[in-house]
Amino acid sequence: MSRSRESVHATSSFKEALLTHLDAAYNLARWLSRNQHDAEDIVQEAMMKAIQYQSSYSGGDLRAWLLTIVRNTAYSLFQRQGKNKREIEYDETTSELALDKPDPETALWSSIDCENLREALASLPEEYREALVLRELEGYSYKEISEITGSPIGTIMSRLNRARAMLHAALVPRRR
Repeated sequence: MSRSRESVHATSSFKEALLTHLDAAYNLARWLSRNQHDAEDIVQEAMMKAIQYQSSYSGGDLRAWLLTIVRNTAYSLFQRQGKNKREIEYDETTSELALDKPDPETALWSSIDCENLREALASLPEEYREALVLRELEGYSYKEISEITGSPIGTIMSRLNRARAMLHAALVPRRR
């Protein structure tokens, strides 16, 4: 096989491998942008960048590499559109809620209306929503999320704790 045919074959295989992660890319873009149209634009631009810069892919988790591009593309789009990240206020009451309770809470979470959950998740500040989507919906480890976002693991753990607490506060009625 000639060198150019090998290159075309490698590119074709790479594109096919990328396409297997298209749903994950869209899912992250959708949660970050909160908008279907923007999510589609983000994914399209990210896929083009991934193909263009495939030579920078050095192996490892292709999905994580692609989601890093999706994330960076999303934030670049927000910056071009003049959307600034919302400032995150620290709320001591939500950061101290314990969400690692046994079965009763699991039962409660499973009974929560999906639409309310979507709304509550969408209302989270970007950093918290991003960490929660990557951990709970995409199944990444703290270390992988740290690599994707470029944030320290401790920050990821803190964001996840706060995000879960905020969701809890939004979804579970306060007892009097």
